[in-house]
Amino acid sequence: MDLSLVPLLAVLVSLVAVVPIMLSSAKPNLREFWTILAAVIKFGLVLLLLPGALEGQSVEVHLVDLAPGLPLALKADPFGVYFAVIASGLWIFTSFYSIGYVRGAGEHKQTRYFASFAVCLSATIGIAFSANLLTFILFYEMLTVATYPLVIHNEKKEAVDAGRKYLAFTLTAGLLLVAASALVYHYTGTIDFTPGGVFGGIELPHNTMLILFILFLGAVGVKAGIMPLQSWLPAAMAAPTPVSALLHAVAVVKSGVFAVTRVVGYVFGVDVMGDYGLGDILIVLAGFTIIVASLIAFNQDNLKRRLAYSTIGHLSYIVLGVALLTPTGITGGIMHIAAHATMKITLFFCAGAIYVNLHRTEISNLDGIAKVMPWTMGAFVIGSMGLAGIPPINGFFSKWNLALGSLEGDMIIPVIVLVVSGLLNVGYFFPILYRAYFKPGKGLEKYGEASPLMVVPIVITAALSVLFGLFPNLFFGFFDLAVDISASLFNTGSP
Repeated sequence: MDLSLVPLLAVLVSLVAVVPIMLSSAKPNLREFWTILAAVIKFGLVLLLLPGALEGQSVEVHLVDLAPGLPLALKADPFGVYFAVIASGLWIFTSFYSIGYVRGAGEHKQTRYFASFAVCLSATIGIAFSANLLTFILFYEMLTVATYPLVIHNEKKEAVDAGRKYLAFTLTAGLLLVAASALVYHYTGTIDFTPGGVFGGIELPHNTMLILFILFLGAVGVKAGIMPLQSWLPAAMAAPTPVSALLHAVAVVKSGVFAVTRVVGYVFGVDVMGDYGLGDILIVLAGFTIIVASLIAFNQDNLKRRLAYSTIGHLSYIVLGVALLTPTGITGGIMHIAAHATMKITLFFCAGAIYVNLHRTEISNLDGIAKVMPWTMGAFVIGSMGLAGIPPINGFFSKWNLALGSLEGDMIIPVIVLVVSGLLNVGYFFPILYRAYFKPGKGLEKYGEASPLMVVPIVITAALSVLFGLFPNLFFGFFDLAVDISASLFNTGSP
């Protein structure tokens, strides 16, 4: 089968679906049919690219030249396919969950909600398949704009303020990305993502390279939640819970850490990062973010805000893995993209089910809820344990590789950070579980589980977290892909 147009079709399918979604505003069932259909088709198209990615192959689509040497082009390389499988696969579950959520919560402007979601997923797959910095900028900014209506969805003052903050951070980051990309083109004559980096044989003054790195760090560090660029993320919890799941597990922040990996491995390259000491800067920032975000999580009584700070910390696990500049460390970081996605989407799904069903948002009000929502809280246990690094859930496997990668580079401090943060994870998740399971609840007699449209996706994503922990190559060969992607950054002749 000719796969040459598949990356473009995978980007376009949910964008095209926006039209029938908008036209079906008066018919919710039909509108949601288009949403599910687009999600399934997108995932199917991405899966067509997976066998080639597992063989180290890429599929390229040249779109148009904006100027000589400045093409808009797509390239479904192994790393892009890896990310696209995660994002498109989880969108299916998020779509079903969203139907149950918006109906259960009586959300307004549901058509705008589903249409914006579809545009977000087109932008996310475009980010995954961007062949160069120019194409990446286009889809990175498209994601920012498409997410804004979701952040301000309930249109209350808190949500509008959060949306403004989100735009202020992300649009500024976009300008930094344009500046950084222009400098890369100036110094190297290319903007292509190249395994091993684009600075081969080019020696720049240390200060020049440092400034360039800081520009990129400001550009991609916002969506990656690296401190002190993270404050938009907890504020964005004013959005509906499926949007929080989109922000934290499927698209926005995952695009951020995907971008960090692209910049480190495909723009600067492992050798340049090491020679100029840039990896050390990233290790310090990631370690600081992991510990401080975990400590702040302790003080959050709002469940979604506690999960938000947990996300900030766990995103920096991925950044830390990439910053280690060792094959196993980068493999662990890449694996944690998938692991965190399944675990954190489970936890946000649980938070949304609790809100829709019990109208409770504060941890101090969750006493005894496990008795009336056993499936939801059982899934919450799995997600919590996985994020704390407890086997056999997939968070353990990725953290294990991060620790091995640290030792591979003769670095003990990152291992200490991983151990301490694991204990902190237990510390801020245990009170939630203790209240839910061991404290008597009041006024819960008439309640049960939320809608099956919400509970079934929760159970499936929790089950996937366990299955991928036991069998890291199950279904999609994620571990083999991560190993090969990491190796390609060191063996620059690899695809």
